[in-house]
Order: sequence, then structure tokens, then C-alpha cells
Amino acid sequence: MIIGTAKESYRADEALLTTQPQRVWMAIFLAALVALPFALNDYWLYLACLVAINVTAATGLNILTGFTGLVSLGHAAFMAVGAYTVAWAETRLGTPFFINLIAGGLVAAAFGILVGLPSLRVKGLYLAIATIAASFILHFCFIHFDGITGGATGINVPPLSIFGIELATYFRLYWVIMPITAVMVLGAANLFRTRIGRAFIAIRDRDISAEVLGIPLLRYKLMSFSIASFYAGMAGGLWAYFFRVVTPESFPLLTSIFLLAAIIVGGMGAIIGGIAGAIFMTLAPELLRFGMEWISPLVPNAGALLSPVRTVVFGALIVGFLIFEPQGLAEIIQRIRRYFRLWPFRT
Repeated sequence: MIIGTAKESYRADEALLTTQPQRVWMAIFLAALVALPFALNDYWLYLACLVAINVTAATGLNILTGFTGLVSLGHAAFMAVGAYTVAWAETRLGTPFFINLIAGGLVAAAFGILVGLPSLRVKGLYLAIATIAASFILHFCFIHFDGITGGATGINVPPLSIFGIELATYFRLYWVIMPITAVMVLGAANLFRTRIGRAFIAIRDRDISAEVLGIPLLRYKLMSFSIASFYAGMAGGLWAYFFRVVTPESFPLLTSIFLLAAIIVGGMGAIIGGIAGAIFMTLAPELLRFGMEWISPLVPNAGALLSPVRTVVFGALIVGFLIFEPQGLAEIIQRIRRYFRLWPFRT
């Protein structure tokens, strides 16, 4: 049981994992991630890689919306920019994987700065509409700038290759996608321990007061857009290598809504919220599908009858979280942690 939070050194004060149980559970979690690909078949490895990509994208959106308070419905467009950049560099330049991926993130960050310019004058619903408009403009460019994007047919991406080793299977891709996702999440966790991250939170809580305190709103809002877009570009680049084809229809507006729902369900303003929300939004429909298949021997034509029900149940789960736990899965996780922190005692 924790009875004090005394820190005796700067290193202890800066530690992400402050207690021994936290370090033990993190070690168990990392060991599980290492053992996971040896225990899963190709289908579940596919879902694990897809979850990791969505975690990266949702973490970036959480930085922008959850921590800085800037609503965006154009996050999928930034993923598309990163995916097209990676696909173009891979097919036209043949540059190494890591250079392509970083380039995808940087190009998406540059577009994020341009899209974030209206954020000084508009916010809330108006900013969301501005980001939707930007996504439509980018979608138009993806279709009509066929000399770069391949037009409506898109770009086929060759298999990922590192040091001459072709990574064409889900098992091999897992060992690239999952570590990159872990590094991105770790970077986001450390971001909010710096002056930049604290400025983001101050802008979210009260932007006028933050400006009075000497925080340049335009600079930090554009910085938040660029960082979030960098995360989206990295996720889009991983997506391009994962699915090996990028088209204008690969990142519709529905993907932006999916990511926004992920951070709302997971819990905005918490790193664990973006992770939990992305996992829930990716795996819940699949688990519901398995449930429908399990019922199918008992119900004639269950596939045709129950498929719409699966979508309704999924939507009901999201609405239920908004009503009964508005702070999302992150609050449930924190509540469980507080319970075991005091266990076996009761408050």
C-alpha cells in the first residue's frame, strides 16, 4: 500500500513508473508483447498489427484533441499524406524504410501546420468543419494529381524490406510495427512532462489565461497540429507497408470519426485512453462477429439476420460509455489500479 510520494532525487521525480508494482506489470506486459506473435495465428497477428497502427494514430489525435483541446475530423487525411509519401518514396526513390517512414511523418506534419493555421481564430465545431474541409481538399488532390498519387488506382507498395530481408508476413511485420508503436507512445508520455506538453494542457484548460501567462497560442497550437499530424503520418506510412496499396479511398472521413470515437471511448487527455480506445474500437467488432458466428448454428440464416445487430450492439457500446463512463476506459483502468493499490484495505 502506498502511504507517501516522497521523491529523493530528480531521477525518481522524472520516472514514468514510480512504484515497484508498476515496473513489474510493465515487465509482464512487455514480455507478453514479445511472446504474442508465437502464440497467435495469422488472422490475430493481422489484428495485432492493425491495433498497433491505430494506437499510433489515436495517440496523435489524443495529443491534439485530448490534451490541447483542438477538435479535428481530418486526422485520416494526414494518415493519407504519410501513406502516399511512403508509397511514392518506396516506388520512385527506393530509399530505406526508416527514411521513408520519417519522411511520411514530416510531410504530414507540414500539412498539419497549414491546416492548423485557422485554429487561432476558430475553435470547437468551427475548427472541426475547417479540418473536414482540408480533408476534402486533400482527397481531391489524391484523385487528380495522378502523376504523384496514381489517381484513382493509387500506388502499389512493394513488400517492406530491411537490410535485404523481405518482411512480407504478418509475423515479420509485427516485429517492426509494434516496436515503432511502443516508441511513439513512450514519446507521447514524455511529451507532457516537458514545457511544451504543459503548454498544450494550459491551452486546453483556458487558452486566454494561457496567453496571459506568456504562452504564444499560435506557436503552440501549430506545434500541436504538427506533432499530431506527424503521428498520423507515421501511422499512415506503417499502414501503407502493411496493406501494400494506397488509394484515395483508403482513408475516408469515417476513419477520422473512428479515431475520434476511439479517444472518446478510451478517455481524452490520457495516454492510456488512446491505447485502450484504439484496442476497443478495433477488436470489439471482431469479437462481436465471432459471437454471431457462434450463434449461427442455433439460428437459421443468422449471418443475414444478425449482421446488422452486430453494428447496433457496437454503436450501443459506444453510447453506453458516453453515458455511464464519460471519462472512458482510462478512468475504469485508474479505478482498478486505485482499488488494488489499497488492497486488502478498504476506504
